Amino acid sequence: MARNKPASVKPKPKPKQTTDKSAKPRLSNAERSAYFARREAAKVLRTVLQGDANRQAVASIKSLVYSPSIRNKKATFALVCQTLKHLRIIKDVFEIEKILNSKWKRQEELIYIIAYDILFGKEISLVGGDAEKFFTCRKDAMQSALAKLVPPDITRPCYVRVNTLKLDVDSALHELGKQFKVQKDGMIPHLLMLPPHTDLHNHSLVLNGSIFVQGKASSMVAAVLDPKPGWEVLDACSAPGNKTVHLAALMKGKGKIIACELNKDRAKRLEDTIRLSGATNIEVMHGDFLKIDPKGPFSKVSAILLDPSCSGSGTASQRLDHLLPSHTTDVVDTQRLNKLAAFQKKALAHALSFPAVEKIVYSTCSINQIENEDVVNSVLPLATSNGFQLATPFPQWQLRGRPVFEGSEHLLRTDPVKDKEGFFIALFVKKGSVKNPEERSGSGKLAGSLSNDEGRLKRSCRANKKKIALPVFYRGIFKPWLHRARKTSNSFN
Repeated sequence: MARNKPASVKPKPKPKQTTDKSAKPRLSNAERSAYFARREAAKVLRTVLQGDANRQAVASIKSLVYSPSIRNKKATFALVCQTLKHLRIIKDVFEIEKILNSKWKRQEELIYIIAYDILFGKEISLVGGDAEKFFTCRKDAMQSALAKLVPPDITRPCYVRVNTLKLDVDSALHELGKQFKVQKDGMIPHLLMLPPHTDLHNHSLVLNGSIFVQGKASSMVAAVLDPKPGWEVLDACSAPGNKTVHLAALMKGKGKIIACELNKDRAKRLEDTIRLSGATNIEVMHGDFLKIDPKGPFSKVSAILLDPSCSGSGTASQRLDHLLPSHTTDVVDTQRLNKLAAFQKKALAHALSFPAVEKIVYSTCSINQIENEDVVNSVLPLATSNGFQLATPFPQWQLRGRPVFEGSEHLLRTDPVKDKEGFFIALFVKKGSVKNPEERSGSGKLAGSLSNDEGRLKRSCRANKKKIALPVFYRGIFKPWLHRARKTSNSFN
């Protein structure tokens, strides 16, 4: 019986390669990365612009970009900043070319990002989505309407504070020195200086909390208060927590710090900062500093750091506020400043009412007199009646308070142009609370009644026919007034 021959199996025809021009081309890795960076940048830009429009920013640009949800941080940060720098001229180009129609209005932030890439970026061609195609076709028309915008270039050294709870300064110098030129700051202990634009956001020492990126002026604040190990300290307005954990490091992890923060989201950020630092002597209190009873559970607090909410005018360039649309106007929000100053006065007056407090530091990152000298001047009668007087932090620092009242020379300012940060620091010390030179941390000379002591001291020096220096009030920070002196006895105590 003959077998049936198996049917021949015909090979499947190869699929025809399409030549349809509408098919999306496959993106290269670089193109795909750029595509997603533009989308991530658009999300950040939307949050930034909405916060600026409502005068209620959720976070700084850097904080938004360096959040875990953003993958391509470097490209995203660059796109957001550069788009904001050129936003006014981009809007002008859109107006001339009538580009911002109802279709693209829903993706407004994305088309700003793409327009920057087309007009100012280094991209030769943009691929990826419909928005890229639309604007690439109009590139020539957009460039014909372009007028360049040149914003001020703001550069400053990169400062990092070594978290001595986890790492010593020499080890930090060694590790950072492998990649960067680094040196110690001449005034603030544990503070290191690196070249401008040094990018440390992904450095292992930053990620594990061994160092904190923190400006010099900001680092001055806790150093001026100079809490000793074992003290009980109240940080009245703590978040985001850099100054709080600096206090913990100065106290060598001993004693107790009550970190008070009213805002729930900021309190969570404060807790994250504390956890990263490894500090174990900080207790977070989610509540209103003004509602704390000075004679209640915290009546034994020895020192208070008050860094209240302020306009932030002194660190606007650091936070890149000069890029925001609201910053392009010269209108001063007087109503907001008055509200801030009213709160600052209440908070400082409240701090002065704690019975056991010996030292209070009031600081702002503002350049406005209404938030600085005017606040201090308003509480001076109360401070005097409660036994406090102004002291001079960092006597070697040149820039002092504005001469609007007697004693303003004891205040400290940093210049937003020269120092790249505009900070203000006032130090209140209770009379008679400081017993020896080593404990006089945070003050060079006390105002008011200490002038008599200076005269007595000078007469003693002349009697001994010696050139002596006044005592060093902070271990390594506060230099003697007369630098040619040698060690002397404690005869001028």
